[in-house]
Amino acid sequence: MRLAILGDVHGNASALQAVLGDLRAAAPDQVLNLGDTVWGCADPARAWALQQEHAPPTVRGNTDERVAGLKAGKEEMRAWLRQHLPPGIGETLAALPTFHDVAGGEVRVAHGSPRSSWEDLMLTEDGGHTRPAQFAELRERLDGFSVEGGGRVCVVGHTHREMLTVVDGITVVNAGPVSRQKDGLPLARWVQLTRRTGHWTVEFRRVPYDVQGAAAWARQHGPPRAGAHEAQWLAAGREP
Repeated sequence: MRLAILGDVHGNASALQAVLGDLRAAAPDQVLNLGDTVWGCADPARAWALQQEHAPPTVRGNTDERVAGLKAGKEEMRAWLRQHLPPGIGETLAALPTFHDVAGGEVRVAHGSPRSSWEDLMLTEDGGHTRPAQFAELRERLDGFSVEGGGRVCVVGHTHREMLTVVDGITVVNAGPVSRQKDGLPLARWVQLTRRTGHWTVEFRRVPYDVQGAAAWARQHGPPRAGAHEAQWLAAGREP
């Protein structure tokens, strides 16, 4: 069994198109989408259409909550997005769950953590610094997902970091983002899970895409300040 897992598209149609081409060649049995679908300035309407056709969101991301009006703040960006996206998208995103189980309950996917789309599962803010979460913190944030309950793998997004660890027999994966990378490598990311002889393996995938074209779209069509910021972020592969 092969599962393709992508997330953090952030409205980047070019990056998503490249990922979809790569995962189609992998011929997965199922495609899962970790959310944060359209909050971005690199052609979010086309990014949403591609997701609807090929990779509908599986769980709700934190910025999906902003689009849906479930979370206040950044109203200028939200208003611009709602002008460019189809009607009803807020209701669609609001109805998504925080986590979803597949493969007979062996695999759980979420955006931030199984209990909150805003919570980092694998990173902890500590005294103004970010560090990897300790095992005790991971156990708490997994919120009951365990080997005893049939769990094997939990995959999340949100931090825009590629990470992997194992706690109490659960493989915990932070998938890299389709867009808005944070490591200085402007490559679109996704994860493939493969089940063989009762065990799951994890493969981090990286795909080149038309970064300059996406940045140009954001500069030309996005809100002036947000579009310029997005263009710089995409081109550098890290937030300016």
